[in-house]
Amino acid sequence: QVQLVDSGGGSVQAGGSLTLSCTYTKRTNYMGWFRQVPGKEYEGVAIINTSTGSPVYADSVKGRFTISQDNAKNALSLEMNSLKPEDTAMYYCAAKWGFTGPTMAAADFVYWAQGTQVTISS
Repeated sequence: QVQLVDSGGGSVQAGGSLTLSCTYTKRTNYMGWFRQVPGKEYEGVAIINTSTGSPVYADSVKGRFTISQDNAKNALSLEMNSLKPEDTAMYYCAAKWGFTGPTMAAADFVYWAQGTQVTISS
């Protein structure tokens, strides 16, 4: 069974940085981060192929966010820099097996953490 626990959210001013962390009990083929604001669907932020380390980023976060993994510690991180008010959301660590490839469709991710709130003030 795959269980995920995420943490690290908080409130910062625009331009600031936060790093989200996720620990897991079992590594899957793809793991990553989604975010959701009330009334909207999940948005894929970044995922990583845990075998190759290859990342995929949403256009909205490219150059600002970095996803990384520490397989020895069963941990995943999302370093977020140059944060903007529009980055405000609940962020979720999620995982899937490899059947659908490196895509960020939320419906393909079967394992989810509880979420951690990120709030960016202007």
